Amino acid sequence: MKKLLLIFLAIPFVSQAQDNGKSFKLVGRAKKLTHQAEWVYLQYRTNGDWKTDSAQVKDGKYQLAGKIEEPVQGRLRVKYSETADGNKVAMVSGRDMVSVFLEPGKTKVASVDSFSNVQVKGSSAHIEFAKLNLATKPFNDRSKPLIEKYREYAKSKDKANQGKIEEQLDAIDSEMKEKVYGEYVKNNPNSPLGLYALQQYAGWDINADKVEPLYNTLSDANKNYPSAVAFKENLDIAKKTGIGKMAMDFTQNDTLDNPIRFSSFKGRYVLIDFWASWCGPCRAENPAVVKVFNKYKDKNFHIIGVSLDRAGQKEKWMKAIHDDKLDWTQVSDLKFWDNDVAKQYGIKAIPQNLLVNPEGIIVAKNLRGEDLEQKLSEFIDGKKAFSPKP
Repeated sequence: MKKLLLIFLAIPFVSQAQDNGKSFKLVGRAKKLTHQAEWVYLQYRTNGDWKTDSAQVKDGKYQLAGKIEEPVQGRLRVKYSETADGNKVAMVSGRDMVSVFLEPGKTKVASVDSFSNVQVKGSSAHIEFAKLNLATKPFNDRSKPLIEKYREYAKSKDKANQGKIEEQLDAIDSEMKEKVYGEYVKNNPNSPLGLYALQQYAGWDINADKVEPLYNTLSDANKNYPSAVAFKENLDIAKKTGIGKMAMDFTQNDTLDNPIRFSSFKGRYVLIDFWASWCGPCRAENPAVVKVFNKYKDKNFHIIGVSLDRAGQKEKWMKAIHDDKLDWTQVSDLKFWDNDVAKQYGIKAIPQNLLVNPEGIIVAKNLRGEDLEQKLSEFIDGKKAFSPKP
């Protein structure tokens, strides 16, 4: 579950302006639900931005329209009218929210019994989306009881059993990606959901060696989607930042505005640690990183923290460094997700890190807690030579 631990993802600015594209119309029906639907809200992403729209429900019907440049996943949620005694109806995610794949043209969505139980017509992309959801269900069902156990162990701070659950969840996730999304891309290169399936397979930490062959099988139509262009850019970056590749040099200012050049640390093991003061999971991980740093700082090991903090919030960044006792090199340009080093390394989620050996080669990625300590023990204490093969 180290892949599945809470992370913060890069989320683009939400805009309501319409871009050029092909028109779509969503015609919805929300009758005979447990409560009377009053408003329906739609959120979808196109041309790199999130769009939001809303429609009032009249006589159980609503319509939404916009422009898209490719099939996109839309998220619908409902707001109910107040009850007869004036009480508001609280939203329940599993009941009152649903994803629908939109395509240019007209799509009909009918909610049956509950808002999330929908029948969709007019979108071939949604038909494929439903097939994928059905295929992932057995894996999600296997994960649910494990997630509940993980939460119980987290409450009791039983890290040993948490670690065991994480390994089981990671195994289920990897199996699902290979058997569902990977196989789907191989068998359906012309599907309007081919790119979507590949994105699910790749995740936010792209393994270029596994993903690129699948990308090459996609149809030209899939590759020409605007989101495919962005995906290819991320794939090209991943090819430069995989294990066994030379770490790219960079320069960024520290807390005193002195320029720090990464290559000046060559000859040591260096952990490039991407984090931010506002990132809860990063802050939760910091005590483990501090422990490892204190153990190996006198054994040819150093850390460079690259912060994705925001402009105008340098004080928050520096306070987090002080509060978390991060006694290693810290740099940032205070550009949030546009941090130059983060973009150079294709960072789309934090926390993330890369371990670089004295020769400047990336030897491990995204090490957490005991995994980081174990890897350093292998290389530093055990003097293990790096091999690009597991």
